[in-house]
This record gives sequence, structure tokens and C-alpha cells, in this order.
Amino acid sequence: MTDTDTHQPPAPAPAHASDAEAEAAAYAAYIASLPRVLAGAAVLLRDGAGRVLIVEPNYREGWALPGGTIESDDGETPREGARRETLEEIGLDIEPGRLLTVDWVQGENRPPVASYLYDGGVLSEERLAAIVVQEDELLSWRLVGRAEVPAYLPGSLGRRVLIALDALEPGAGTGTVELENGHRV
Repeated sequence: MTDTDTHQPPAPAPAHASDAEAEAAAYAAYIASLPRVLAGAAVLLRDGAGRVLIVEPNYREGWALPGGTIESDDGETPREGARRETLEEIGLDIEPGRLLTVDWVQGENRPPVASYLYDGGVLSEERLAAIVVQEDELLSWRLVGRAEVPAYLPGSLGRRVLIALDALEPGAGTGTVELENGHRV
């Protein structure tokens, strides 16, 4: 008989295997019982005149910033999500700059959202001309002045954008502004 002809029975399972499985199941149940929080990320893009770039979704009324849901189940970070969503929505690969705001937004009929807003910088005329909206999600884009922001972006999003614009002003500091429903904490 050769070494290859010998048959070895399978090694017995460790006595603690069922304990480990039970522990894993208990941990999974615990994780499933935790409160849910959604996460989103966007970029604040401006033109040379300081106007804010907004996009018009086709799946709901109103306007928004380029951005969306962070694919956290796939390991995506907020910064990566902001970059991916901007590329998908308007066709520009924008490296997000400084984190301007983090906003905890309570929702109706949905879990709360932790919303990250990054500085996307100032777009040149050439970059603006290169915008291509993703027709699966967007109808159009436009630039709006500061005074128009609340009309196009009502509620917490509009307040968040105005506070982010303030954070970009010279002398405003370099810290991130913490918000709850678009209000400073």
C-alpha cells in the first residue's frame, strides 16, 4: 500500500464548533436588531461666479446636489461615494476636497440619513461644458446663486448648502460643521 492509497477519516469537528456557530448566529441576530441609518454623500460644485451646481432628478420632484447613497455594503467610504455618484450623475470625475458638513437628517417613513457634503471646487467653463447628465436618473442641471438656494433646495438640504458656502468663506476656518436637520449643533 502506498501513501496515496491510505484513507484517513475526516478529522473530528472540534467540540466547540457548535458553540462557535451559535455564537455567530447570536451575533448576526444582534446586528440585525440594531437601529438602521442610511448614509449619503454629495459634492458642492461652483462656477467662477460662486453659483452652485444643482441637478434635477427624474424620479422625484425638486432639485439636489450631485451625490447619493454610499454603497457601504460594498465597503465604499463617504468620500468614495461622493466621487462615484458625481461621475455617474454628471460625467465629471471630481476628487472631493474638504469635508464641509455632516448632517443628521431625520426622515419620514425612512431611517435617518447621515449626509456628508464635500467641497467639489470651482468648475471652469470647459468643465461645465463637459457635463453629461445620466438620463437614467437626471433630467437636467443648472447653476443657482446663493439667494436662489432655498427656493431650489428647500429644507435641510438648502440650509446645509448655505452653511457649507459659509464654511468656504475666507476666515471661516477649516473644520467640518456638524448639523442636525440642516441646523448647526
